[in-house]
Amino acid sequence: MAKNVFTEENFKKLDQVIADYKGKPGALMPVLHEAQKIFGCVALEVQKKISEGLNIPLAEIYGVATFYSQFSLEPKGDYVIGVCLGTACYVKGSQSVIDRVCRDLDLEVGKTSTDGKFTIVATRCVGACGLAPVMTINEDVYGKIVADDVPGILAKY
Repeated sequence: MAKNVFTEENFKKLDQVIADYKGKPGALMPVLHEAQKIFGCVALEVQKKISEGLNIPLAEIYGVATFYSQFSLEPKGDYVIGVCLGTACYVKGSQSVIDRVCRDLDLEVGKTSTDGKFTIVATRCVGACGLAPVMTINEDVYGKIVADDVPGILAKY
């Protein structure tokens, strides 16, 4: 079962962040960043709290949260697996790698496992084209991989 991040304690932390930024110009971005750190995402209930606290329309907050790719509307797993689908990686077989990750973890791209351990995302160029195809797991980078490498890599996590 995924861990519950929407606790009273975390909402109290968010209240403090909102209080620190309330009335300051440009408060929304730093508050969203801090909320993402606290909750691991900026889910709708978090956005509502920010809307009320900063007196900013919910639609504006949702627009910002969905525009910038660093914000997630759902909690991510402990391990975020990114498989690059940029041109160099794709040409060298990254689609078979992402398909294998999804099959082995019984997950769809963009989703998190029920135990909260893994999230799989398709990424665009990670800047390691010489290592194509590339897969990342949090800060770890795996290059020149093939689908058959996936089980061994996942076993480490």
